[in-house]
Amino acid sequence: MREVSRRNALRRATWTAALLSVLVCLATGRVQSKPDNPLHYFVALLGPSLALAQGGQASPQEQPQADAAKPEVGSKPADASKQDQTTGPAPAGTPVDGRAQQAATGAAPGKADPPAGAKVDPLNGEKKGAEITVTRHPIHTTPIQVDVNLVVVNVTVTDPYDRIVTGLDQENFEVYDEKVGQQIVAFSTEDAPISVGMIFDSSGSMSDKIEKSKEAALQFFKTSNPQDEFMLINFNERPNLISAFTSKFENLEDRLITVRAGGKTALLDAIYLGLNEMKKGTTNRKALLVISDGGDNHSRYTERDVKKAVKEADVEIYAVGIFEPLSSRGRTPEEAGGPGLLSELAEVSGGRMFSVEDPNELPDIMEKISIELRNQYVIGYKPSNLVRDGRWRRIKVKLSPPKGLPPLQVYARTGYYAPTQ
Repeated sequence: MREVSRRNALRRATWTAALLSVLVCLATGRVQSKPDNPLHYFVALLGPSLALAQGGQASPQEQPQADAAKPEVGSKPADASKQDQTTGPAPAGTPVDGRAQQAATGAAPGKADPPAGAKVDPLNGEKKGAEITVTRHPIHTTPIQVDVNLVVVNVTVTDPYDRIVTGLDQENFEVYDEKVGQQIVAFSTEDAPISVGMIFDSSGSMSDKIEKSKEAALQFFKTSNPQDEFMLINFNERPNLISAFTSKFENLEDRLITVRAGGKTALLDAIYLGLNEMKKGTTNRKALLVISDGGDNHSRYTERDVKKAVKEADVEIYAVGIFEPLSSRGRTPEEAGGPGLLSELAEVSGGRMFSVEDPNELPDIMEKISIELRNQYVIGYKPSNLVRDGRWRRIKVKLSPPKGLPPLQVYARTGYYAPTQ
């Protein structure tokens, strides 16, 4: 009986002490923040005392939880401040870590929604501010999808000194399809990734020029956009695919170094193979770069075959001809016809042809081509003639340049085959 009386007295004393402790905390302001649930707070605070009042001790799991519920003396609501720092809006232009963004919003990292009223770039389908804006795409992104009814024309503009002209607007261009004016629905000046195929002449006549040609080719690869991809074909008596498309120019360098000059010139076969390989490129923009010193003398394909293939392929051809002077007695009839052939192929495709007599000029020419490919205007229009007859339709791009500019030269492909389905 005495033991029971002693325990009851201990319980009453413990309850009294606990309640006094709570009153002291409230009176002295030790409780700085109002708990979400007062009942939970008092249970946590009185937990140890209640356990003692029952004649036991607080369990190891209960004790830390009770301690954690107690706010520190003079502390600020730290949780709220931390939340503001991690999930609040970041300053404009500040990169946001994807994991932090996911934790704060509950959504996977991705592009933020564009502002209302933004225009859409028809080439990439992205809304960027209040006007069309172009961006650099990551290396391994999905290629831009273009409407099958959209005719895309890459345009290069130069001044009378053959310098690249940039900064023109959509309003400065006019497009005609079979002499009928068309409405431009897509316009861009982006440095978009490009698939470049190189056709490298290693025939016997290149013996004294091949090392300088290799140097120029490698320089072109090294100064390219990291997102570009390259394919390499060398040829003499027959074309040889040295490397399929790759973004690692080191692979091309290792293989190009081993190329030796010798044999005849199957130029047309090499271009035909190159056009077929260009179909495997993963970007929407494609260009074929031909480095050769003369005309064809050993191909199975004819000029007619190759010209038709060029018209069917949406590939710009840039040709660099290393030709002997016109007065040279060592120039063969095939070599004499080389400039005309390459120039015609380049013109139809919207590319250009450069002729050099000194191989030392090659690095400058290759740099010029690299600059041109990265400073083109990309124009898209939907033909007003929707008949799917598979016929060749001529394109003409005209300029209405701003006042004060001299006459400008436009390079663009001359036509396309209408779809059949």
